[in-house]
Amino acid sequence: MEMFGIISMLKSGRVSGNSLKKAAKSTRTEAEFIGIRMTHIGGMKMKENLQKVLQVMKLGEKLKSELRHSWLSNGRQESVAEHTWRVSLMAMLLEPYLTKEMDTAKLLKMIIIHDLVEAEAKDIPAFDTLDNEELKKEKELNERRAIERIKEMLDATSGEEIFSLWVEFERKETFEAKVANALDKLEAQIQHNEADIGTWLDIEYRMSFMMDKHTEFDPVLFQLKGLIEEEAEEKLRNSGIHVDEIKRELSNI
Repeated sequence: MEMFGIISMLKSGRVSGNSLKKAAKSTRTEAEFIGIRMTHIGGMKMKENLQKVLQVMKLGEKLKSELRHSWLSNGRQESVAEHTWRVSLMAMLLEPYLTKEMDTAKLLKMIIIHDLVEAEAKDIPAFDTLDNEELKKEKELNERRAIERIKEMLDATSGEEIFSLWVEFERKETFEAKVANALDKLEAQIQHNEADIGTWLDIEYRMSFMMDKHTEFDPVLFQLKGLIEEEAEEKLRNSGIHVDEIKRELSNI
């Protein structure tokens, strides 16, 4: 069966999920990837699936107003959506240089989904949970509940995919998950470097030199981390911060 035949099947509505899968598989066309997932997931009609998708899109709008503890170079506070956008840009730009091949589409999905939970769970800065185990567990629980609610908003197939990608990011075991986590941390530091030093908290001076564990798995990311760290150090020294003392304290931890 050619692509035109599959398209006709989709338009007519006289097709089961199994028959569409078989047709797509036999021709190895794009319909193999988009037919079931976009038109006939779990036997649902397109309109019902799109209504569910639209609700998640509307949930994502909250990230445009959910603010992070990070400021832009023009003095305006950064939104979660802006952070996610640049992490995605970093993934696209750095992908050709990384030392291991990866699923770029999967990486980008993971980056976007990781922050989507903050539309419900809100953004809790990393420094708040750094030395507070109770708050860290509360954050993890809130985000887990949020991704489970998002999962239920979608059809079974799409919901499970989003949930699985979120869990994969949190576990940080696959190469894509490690890259996503590293870029998330590096972007935050880049933004701090671009902001006025007056927006920094004292604990963030120390956190500027705590990115090794997030990047040491890949030499390219580790080198990029070094460049970002150098910018942070220069900013701190120019502001009269005792960087050498901070580094000595960290070496004793």
